[in-house]
Amino acid sequence: MKTRIFEGAGVAIVTPFRIDGSVDYDSFARLIDWQIEQGTDCIVACGTTGEASTMPDEEHLEVVKFAAEYTAHRVPVLAGAGSNDTRHGIALAKRMCEFPIDGLLLVTPYYNKTTQKGLYEHFAATAKEVDKPIVLYNVPSRTGLNMLPETVAKLAADFPNIVGVKECVFEQVAQLRGMVDDDFSIYSGEDGLAVPTMSVGGNGVISVLSNIAPADVHQMMRFCLDGNFKEAARIQIKALPLIKALFAETSPIPVKHAMNLLGLEAGICRLPLTSIGEACAERLEAAMQGYGLI
Repeated sequence: MKTRIFEGAGVAIVTPFRIDGSVDYDSFARLIDWQIEQGTDCIVACGTTGEASTMPDEEHLEVVKFAAEYTAHRVPVLAGAGSNDTRHGIALAKRMCEFPIDGLLLVTPYYNKTTQKGLYEHFAATAKEVDKPIVLYNVPSRTGLNMLPETVAKLAADFPNIVGVKECVFEQVAQLRGMVDDDFSIYSGEDGLAVPTMSVGGNGVISVLSNIAPADVHQMMRFCLDGNFKEAARIQIKALPLIKALFAETSPIPVKHAMNLLGLEAGICRLPLTSIGEACAERLEAAMQGYGLI
C-alpha cells in the first residue's frame, strides 16, 4: 500500500525575496500560516513557482528546512528537488530527507533530454537511495522532455516509495490511471485542468492559483473528492480568466505581482526573471477584479 501524501489542493508556494535578493523568511512564515488557515492541504516548497532553479544548494536546503520545520506537520510538506545530474539529485534529496518533510517532488531531468530508459534509471537510482515518499514531476513545457505513462507505471510498480506524479500533460492522465493501482496519486500540474484531471482519476492539484485564492482551490478540490463536479466546474470556469492571466508571462512573475497587490509580500523574482510587463500587469489586475480579489 502506497502512502498518499495528500488529497485536494497543494500550493506551489512562492519563495519571497527581498529587494537585495535574500529570502524573506518572515514573509514566508506568514504565507505558510495563511495557506493553512485558508484550507490548503499541502505546502509544496521549492518547486518551479518557488524559484528553486535560482538557489544554490545550501540555500535550497535551508528554504526546505524552514518550510518543513515552520509548518510543523500542520499539513504535509513536499520538497521540490531533482536535477539533470542523477548523482547531484540524489545527494540533494538525501539531505532533504534529514528534515521533517513528508515527501519529495522530483522533476524530470532537464536539458539532457534523456530517453525513457534513462528516465526510469534516473528515478530508480534515486528511489533506492532515499527513505521518503517520492512524487514524480512531469512538466515538458519547462524541461523539454515528456515522461510517458508507461515509464511512470513501471516506476510505480517497481518502487513502493514512488507514490505519485504531478502530471502537466492532461492527455496522459486517464491512460496512466488505467495502468496504476488506486493508491498511486495523480496530481494536476495545470490549474486550468484541475477539475478535468480529477474527473478521470486525479487526487488533487499542485496549484499556482492557490497562492492568491487558496480557499477557492481547496473547495474546488473538495467538491471533486465528494463527487460534486457541477459545483467544482463552477469554480473552475470562474477562475479560467484569472488562471490565463497568471500564466501570461513566465510563472511566478504574474503570481508574485498579484500577491504583492493583495499585500501578501511575495517580493521580487530573481534574475533571469524580471518584474511584470505593463500589458500583462493590466490584464492580470483586470482578471483579479473580475474574479473579485480586488
